[in-house]
Amino acid sequence: MKFGKEFASQMVPEWQEAYMNYTQLKNLVKRILVFRQRQTRSLNKVKPPSKGTSLKRNGSLFRAFSGLTSRFGNASVKRDKEKEEVILASAVQHEDEEQGECLKYRTIFLRSSDDGGEFEVEFFKGLDYEFNKVVNFYREKVEEVVKQAEELNIQMDAFIALRIKVNKPAAATPGMERNTGEVSEQHQDIRVDDANEHMMASLDVLKRIKLNATTETPRSTMRSVFNSLSSDLQFNKNELKEAQGKLKQAFIEFNEKLRYLKNYSFLNQLAFSKIMKKYDKITKRNAADAYLQMIEKSYLGQSDEVAKLIERVEAAFIKHFCNGNRSQGMNTLRPRAKREKHRVTFFVAYTAELTNVLSCEGCFFGFALALMVVIIINMHTKDLLKNDEKTQYMNTIFPLYSLFGFIVLHMMMYAGNVYYWARYRVNYSFIFGCKPGTELGFKQVLLISSGLSVVTLAAVLANLEMDMDPNTRSYKAVTELLPLGLVIVVGLIAICPFNVFYRSTRYFLLVCIWHCICSPLYTVTLPDFFLADQFTSQVQLLRNLQFYICYYGWGDFKKRNAQTCNDSDIYKTISIIIAVIPYWIRVLQCVRRYFEGRDSTQALNGLKYFSTIVAVVARSMYSQKHGMTLKIIAASTSGIATIFSTYWDLVKDWGLLNKNSVNPWLRDKLILPNPYIYFIAMVLNVILRLAWMQTVLDFHEAPSLHRNALIAIVASLEIIRRGIWNFFRLENEHLNNVGKFRAVKSVPLPFSYEDGDKNL
Repeated sequence: MKFGKEFASQMVPEWQEAYMNYTQLKNLVKRILVFRQRQTRSLNKVKPPSKGTSLKRNGSLFRAFSGLTSRFGNASVKRDKEKEEVILASAVQHEDEEQGECLKYRTIFLRSSDDGGEFEVEFFKGLDYEFNKVVNFYREKVEEVVKQAEELNIQMDAFIALRIKVNKPAAATPGMERNTGEVSEQHQDIRVDDANEHMMASLDVLKRIKLNATTETPRSTMRSVFNSLSSDLQFNKNELKEAQGKLKQAFIEFNEKLRYLKNYSFLNQLAFSKIMKKYDKITKRNAADAYLQMIEKSYLGQSDEVAKLIERVEAAFIKHFCNGNRSQGMNTLRPRAKREKHRVTFFVAYTAELTNVLSCEGCFFGFALALMVVIIINMHTKDLLKNDEKTQYMNTIFPLYSLFGFIVLHMMMYAGNVYYWARYRVNYSFIFGCKPGTELGFKQVLLISSGLSVVTLAAVLANLEMDMDPNTRSYKAVTELLPLGLVIVVGLIAICPFNVFYRSTRYFLLVCIWHCICSPLYTVTLPDFFLADQFTSQVQLLRNLQFYICYYGWGDFKKRNAQTCNDSDIYKTISIIIAVIPYWIRVLQCVRRYFEGRDSTQALNGLKYFSTIVAVVARSMYSQKHGMTLKIIAASTSGIATIFSTYWDLVKDWGLLNKNSVNPWLRDKLILPNPYIYFIAMVLNVILRLAWMQTVLDFHEAPSLHRNALIAIVASLEIIRRGIWNFFRLENEHLNNVGKFRAVKSVPLPFSYEDGDKNL
């Protein structure tokens, strides 16, 4: 792999703009090369032809003989090259409005009068700009981590004092705080690091701190709302455990940021070395040494704060959070990269070269296609779906199995999202807050979706075969239990406590679902509202779950007749409520975010979802009762909600439709190389939203299709729309993080100080 690609692959995605622009500098070097090649060709054209062998000898042949025994036979050549000064690289004082007085690095090219010297002057100007950008960014980030280290020091002082107070009350008496001779051996492990190693941690800090109240559980949220409880320390083990958990996570994130900075410094120094060597190779000059010496003497090359902080963070983490177990501590701070498993590739996607289109010819997909062919052949050859049987199947069996079809389609769209996020370096694992190394790649997602599709299609085929076989046809009730059994198996796998089937991902998903259910009692994070948005596109799946409960709960499965469910007014009312629930969850999440941040945008977002609720209720009532009045109400409310939602998708969620942008009607920054893809996505978003509205309002009738089939098609189109929305929504979030250089999560710290006093 060429260095340029390797350099880009190792960048922190959120800091990409802060790295040296290797590609641009490489292009400037290429311009120098092109000029020199043209110059050489022009000289060769005017050079007179050679007339025989010249007897003139090279002047070097008449110089003094250097000898065969000299240890430094080429020393004179080196001295001649060293005398040939090409550049003067230096640092000068510079006044900056934001940073004040600082060093600015500048290079003077001494051969600008040479032919093509203007290209080399331009190269060094670009080189200086990139180097100053890198140094300034690195200095800012180092100053930032130094301040964070000071904050963590203060937090650790308070944590150690709290640990002494809770676990060693006998050692917490005032007379023993600074008298290490009176502390027993069992207390010696609780110490303040560095200069205060010989002293027991002072408990005075506990008088000036408070425990930051957590609002991450429904119980704590209700207490904070109704009781306004004080966050004074109670000195109990629960407080100690909570503080330890927060500080441990803060240390992990802080260490990750330090490692990012260390790698940033190394990669950029390597990039400057590579580009200077490339310049020397093309120009036959000796400028690299002088420039690299300047880099080595700069803040980027001389600063060692990051390396020292990494050592101290590792030592403190191992001591205070891993009981001195270095192996455990380093595995936590430096998790190993996730290894690709070949069996996943075999079962899911034995992929040829992955280009713009994801081409998968895997084992499970082959099984799924084969099963689909067998099912279709069985239906046609045995004339299974006659008029009466077709209606019966579409009213009962089809809704039962289409539930799995919606899940598989959604997961396949998500697999496509993951593939393109990874391809265009959208840091989706960081945005979602996944534990490092546990995020699923697109192959893993395809493995799950294709495996589920195979099991579902096998169940459908078994259902058909049992219906057609005279020996098993009398066991109609047992045959109807196959879909229910499949739902139970999938549910048990989802909540399985054992470390199988990607347990960490399943747990993460279940936690997000619980947060959605308990809205607004949890602080709303991006994974929570992102998942709630997925549910708004899976209304038909939720209604199918309702059909499961009715169909099996009321015993309709015994006679394969859903008349009880379809004729029940209660069932129809609950169906409307179920359609509203996902949107209501989003309304509550927007309300919670509004009161936490006082952001008026969240109020408008909540109003958008509320308008959708009104439209869903109107459409559902019209589909059940019909009537011109209901049709007008449903059409008007759906139109308003569609316009509102489409605008929000394009402008707020995707950040597009900016007419003053560098890319007209798009964003200033785009990840995809072809801008027309964004316009196609916008048009598709509008069409798919309108298709949903028009179909529900019966603007287009399809007499050849059963009503449930038409509903499934429209629901599938909404899932596809959501899959497209997912990519651009996360792309916009990634670009926002890039704009603010947010590469690590901000972790709330456990302690706060009275009157902002940090002098503990």
